[in-house]
Amino acid sequence: MLITPIEISERLAGTGIPLAPPTPIGTFANALLVDNLLYISGQGPVELDGSLHTGKVGRDVSVEEAYAHARLVGMNILSAVHAELGGWTRFRRVVKVLGMVNAIDTFCDHPAVINGCSDLFMEVFGPVAGRHARSSFGVASLPRQITVEVEAVFLVHPE
Repeated sequence: MLITPIEISERLAGTGIPLAPPTPIGTFANALLVDNLLYISGQGPVELDGSLHTGKVGRDVSVEEAYAHARLVGMNILSAVHAELGGWTRFRRVVKVLGMVNAIDTFCDHPAVINGCSDLFMEVFGPVAGRHARSSFGVASLPRQITVEVEAVFLVHPE
């Protein structure tokens, strides 16, 4: 059974993190709707006050800290979805997640970091609408030296 828009809102409220989409740092949109697919641009671990979580995972940042950063990124992604759709009535499911980890070259636990975002999606949308395809990998650097960046694709009902 799919989750209702009211249940989504209640579960998001339960996270204690308000929805507030970050401002893009370049010449691009946070979200782009093409037919029934909503593409969310790469989001980073930006707090409400604009501060960023930075550093290299495996040297400056632990897996547990980076997991929390990926969870915050998930909330920023959901903020962009909510802003673009004006609510949750058109949401159908998470389709694809791509996670990048700013890590040292010997780090190999990228999936455990990006689970922070994936686990949030499962918590909010449930095991049917929240389950998604995913890739995760390490990179030499990310914009502004952030720890993680995640982009996602969502299936939505037509208007």
